[in-house]
Amino acid sequence: MPHPSAEDVPVSPERGPLRSLDNGFFGPDSVSWRVWTSPTSLIGFQRAVVLEHFDPPLAAAVADSGGIYEDPHGRLDQTLAYFLTVAVGDSRTVVQAAEFLMRIHAKATGVEPITGKRYSANNPDSQLWIHITGWHSVLKCYELYGPGRLSKADEDRYWAECRIAAELQTCDPAEVPRNREEVKAYFEKVRPQLCSSERAHRGMHYLLYPPLKKVGFRVWAASRFTAILSIHSLPTWMRRTGGFHQWRLIDFGIRVAQPFIRIGTRIAKKPWVGVNVIAPVAPVTGKVLRQHYKSAPPQDSAIVSPARARELHGTMGSRRPDQQAVPGGGGAALTR
Repeated sequence: MPHPSAEDVPVSPERGPLRSLDNGFFGPDSVSWRVWTSPTSLIGFQRAVVLEHFDPPLAAAVADSGGIYEDPHGRLDQTLAYFLTVAVGDSRTVVQAAEFLMRIHAKATGVEPITGKRYSANNPDSQLWIHITGWHSVLKCYELYGPGRLSKADEDRYWAECRIAAELQTCDPAEVPRNREEVKAYFEKVRPQLCSSERAHRGMHYLLYPPLKKVGFRVWAASRFTAILSIHSLPTWMRRTGGFHQWRLIDFGIRVAQPFIRIGTRIAKKPWVGVNVIAPVAPVTGKVLRQHYKSAPPQDSAIVSPARARELHGTMGSRRPDQQAVPGGGGAALTR
């Protein structure tokens, strides 16, 4: 799948204010702002981009593009920056970023070698898998290594906001789970369709353990630490499917150290600390987070729907991506 450089991704703060017109889709009181700006999102998103490979068409798209092998660190950083922008950017910034990625990935098609069928990176089922694994993984690690489990009200609100964000992709927002029980039901439903392969296994483990010569010592060391925490968060069947072997002693050590990890993430949640923790290992995400914290109040404090945002700022019409006919398969996909 195409893999834009950091300069090409339209979520960099240098391209303009992150939030000048309005408060975007969720606003400062939202659960999404709280969860996605947490330093635990780094762990959650490493988990998410690895699990994407369980979907055979996505694994084929990643392997065919080769982007992660050229820049594994950039792939994670740019994708997390996009998701963070969706959560905290204003309506214009988010729509422009989504449309940019939609056009880039409309050409990402090919033949999936396991079934021999053609794939499109923007296939609605694949996009739903990307969306749910992203939002679920970030929440999972927020609860496991951050403040703890959300209240029932906050959890329901988080998944309602996840449905709103899904309107930027080709999947049907109505298929997004509304609570923890529906998330479990979704995973059970799609589990028979998920698998690993030689190419998927290579991609997953390359993202977990990128080579030193590709990413430099700082990212190399950080990725080893977050990989341990990512694997610890996985259920047994996901570990088996992905071939993620981790000693029980390590899992035991993480459980013992969990209170101290939570203290660390609580300290890193302070804006000046969090930016300085994230920016060295995820510079594009760090820039987005820095501008989030520095953003002045927007012209209008309103919360805008994706449909209204497309009407005001879009170039592809006001319909959702799943209702549009976009050349090459259409729909928003993630940076690869």
